[in-house]
Amino acid sequence: MSSTLSIKVNIAGRSYPLTIERSEEEGIRKAADAINKNIKDLQSSYAVRDMQDLLAMTSLQFSTDLLKQSKSLEQEKNEKEIEALDEKIKTFLRK
Repeated sequence: MSSTLSIKVNIAGRSYPLTIERSEEEGIRKAADAINKNIKDLQSSYAVRDMQDLLAMTSLQFSTDLLKQSKSLEQEKNEKEIEALDEKIKTFLRK
């Protein structure tokens, strides 16, 4: 049995045929829904009607959010490493 699936997703009024892993379907559909929702939100908030501009603005917003999350995860990792080093130093100084 094949683990791939052919689906069509609609983004900004255009249909895109995709061949994906079955396990990816829910995530891809949710991503397409998030893009379409963001485009509608932008349309209602700004006077922009050009779909290419709306897609570019959506891409910029999503990329900015992703970079913020990545930076936050990196900071969290660094804090854990610092805490571990701090514990090692305290242990060493107690000897």
